Amino acid sequence: MFGVIGEDGLVPRARSWLPVACEAVLGLLTLVFVWLLDADRFMERAEMIAFSLTVAAFIHSMCLFAEEWFFHARQRYHGRINEILQACFKGDVILGMCAIVLMLMFGGVSFSREHWSTMAIMCAVYLLLNSLGVQGPTPVEISEICEVKKMNVAHGLAWSFYIGYLKLILPVLQNKINQYSSTGARLSSPRLHILLPLNAVVPSKPEEEDTNVVFHENLPELELDIAGVRNRSYKNSVYKITQNNKTFSCVLEYATPLRTLYQMSQESSACFGERERKQQVLLFYRTLSQILDNSLECRNRYRLLLLNDEHTGDPHQLSREIIQHLKQQDGEIHMDPIREPPNEAYPVPEEGQIGDFNGALFAAFPEGQMSSAPSLMFSLPQSLRSEPVETTDY
Repeated sequence: MFGVIGEDGLVPRARSWLPVACEAVLGLLTLVFVWLLDADRFMERAEMIAFSLTVAAFIHSMCLFAEEWFFHARQRYHGRINEILQACFKGDVILGMCAIVLMLMFGGVSFSREHWSTMAIMCAVYLLLNSLGVQGPTPVEISEICEVKKMNVAHGLAWSFYIGYLKLILPVLQNKINQYSSTGARLSSPRLHILLPLNAVVPSKPEEEDTNVVFHENLPELELDIAGVRNRSYKNSVYKITQNNKTFSCVLEYATPLRTLYQMSQESSACFGERERKQQVLLFYRTLSQILDNSLECRNRYRLLLLNDEHTGDPHQLSREIIQHLKQQDGEIHMDPIREPPNEAYPVPEEGQIGDFNGALFAAFPEGQMSSAPSLMFSLPQSLRSEPVETTDY
């Protein structure tokens, strides 16, 4: 069974600048310490090390350039040498090599044979460590690069889910609910509730997870001409959730892209294990939340429910969590038909609710106290800035 979990407890946040700050502070402290030990030769050694590392990085870039130029120039770069150079050489490495060439040409540096030998050894060690993968990026660095560059599977799935589905159905969801409500049916929430199991196991029917969640009917279909398909149909289903003889109803569905993540974890060729799948589900949730939060046409029309995959032994845990989530929205929307006495200023009823509005009024005021049905009264428009009042006696 599942339980709704909070974002702060499990969803990973974007990584901060802490590693960069620590490296910078430790590097500066080390330089100060070495300068205190031998201030006379500090600059000479610093120049040698900077020279060696810059040349070694340049040689590494040249090796990358050789691979791309000989084997991938036409397929990946269409023969454009400028694109190959941009892909293989970093700007700071090029600037460093230009500075070294200028210093050598104009006599800015002078090294002895021993110095040149030491720098050659440093370059060789750097290149050997690089070829063995010792200096390669760690899994954390790879993960950060993929997140910053939006290269994760979860990013693509989240954007596809938004562009290809949510962006189409959420803006018209309220109209579909209004058509559904015109038959006398009422929903406990006007939002689309999207379930995201952390283990990415998406059943065909929610009843398979909890028998208290029962399909009721579909909302009116949305038909659009998409990608050459005429009258492509988009459906949303209404489910009834029962607890303690009380029934709630809402529009409910699972996030279908999670099926892709689960199927990928079952394919050995995808190299996608259970740990990676869980991480991608969390990134999918975070990315989709950010996308929808920034979408004006989808805002406040959905709820994302991240479900924990820990088994609690409760066969009705899913329905309990959904109902608890619906009750949390009770402060934002009315879950029951409105039967409240009118305020001092009568609210303008929405279209299709005139009968409920009048019924609520007559229920609050018995016959005899009101001679006729209430009429809407509007005051003349007034300026927000108060008019000056004459207070002088002369």
